Amino acid sequence: MVTNGACPYSYPFSTAQGLEMDPAYARMRAEQPLLRIKMAYGQEGWLALRHDDVRTVLSDPRFSRAATLEADLPRAEPDLPNTPEMAANITNLDQPEHGRLRGLIASAFTARRIERLRPFVDETAQRLVTEMLVAGSPADLVKAVCEPLPVAVICELMGVPPAGRSIFRAGIEAVVSNATVAAEARVAAVQAIITYMAELIDERRRDPGGPRDDLLGALVAARDADGSRLSEAELNMLGVTLLVAGHETTLNMIGNMVVTLLTDRSRWDYLLADPDRIPAAVEEMLRVIPSGPYSGLARVALEDVELTGGTVRAGEAVLVSAEAANRDPEVYDDPETLRLDREPANILSFGYGSHRCVGAVLARMQMQIALRALITRVPKLDLAGEVEWRTSTLIRGPEAVLVTW
Repeated sequence: MVTNGACPYSYPFSTAQGLEMDPAYARMRAEQPLLRIKMAYGQEGWLALRHDDVRTVLSDPRFSRAATLEADLPRAEPDLPNTPEMAANITNLDQPEHGRLRGLIASAFTARRIERLRPFVDETAQRLVTEMLVAGSPADLVKAVCEPLPVAVICELMGVPPAGRSIFRAGIEAVVSNATVAAEARVAAVQAIITYMAELIDERRRDPGGPRDDLLGALVAARDADGSRLSEAELNMLGVTLLVAGHETTLNMIGNMVVTLLTDRSRWDYLLADPDRIPAAVEEMLRVIPSGPYSGLARVALEDVELTGGTVRAGEAVLVSAEAANRDPEVYDDPETLRLDREPANILSFGYGSHRCVGAVLARMQMQIALRALITRVPKLDLAGEVEWRTSTLIRGPEAVLVTW
């Protein structure tokens, strides 16, 4: 908990579990919107809590991601060692390098390519629900639907064969379950994914005219305006980043959303009465449901920058809380209340600015399709006991959700 002592404040404020926001976020957003914090590792830093400030930190070039590679950032866990792949990770780049890489991704990760996945996503969701129903009640919704759907979708998008999917799943689990997995094991898991990704990339390079029409092949072939391509390190880390981000967040948010709907039956019934309400409901749940136990991906100020409540000095680190920003009363009416009919607007759940999540459209598609399949196929779905929550400093989501019908 936040203490009444002098700053810096210990952060995270509490050990987050379940789907509730620590009330300290709302209190601090009102009283100290730029909060001095101290985490388990690293130096002190700042936490931005208001919507305007969060957008500024995420989009203003005076705040750098590249500078974080050499900084002793405030963090909840020990750092993994820096590698050439880490330096090439798009999340760690500033302009103009970030813009070049983002442009190459955009040329391959097109809206048309994502939309072409819609039938596959729908068929996969329907198949998983059918298999759950055939297996019988009760069932663990995480194992039955939430976990296998995004695995199948992101691997289909990337062109990962079924035989390789277990490698990615094991590696991703080791990375995000950092509260229970030693740093050495996490490094080994990341390296296993990178090694396998390199093998897939090499296949695409050796057979560029092969029968595959997948994102990984498109990234290998992508060229920028100067004719240059992605380097091996860029391709490796980009593939890993897309796999992890495109899988883990979606998995957890589908589970979080189902739990949110079933803990108040009126919410489930509202969508059951008209499933076309699901897209707006997904946006509102993205706004309200915390995606992680603390704020991630710090920036380092390259010069002094004035934010609401104070100044971030050059060289200082600042984190942002998209969850607190998504409940800012300056932006949202009655922000603490989940209203499934709220008009979607300005949520920061997928980031903001040039680093905004490139897979946001695909993530939304999966959430909407999964909820529609469950609501229309299993209208009497209900929780069969207490939800078991994951223990991680990166991700908030259910470990298991037992359901009956």
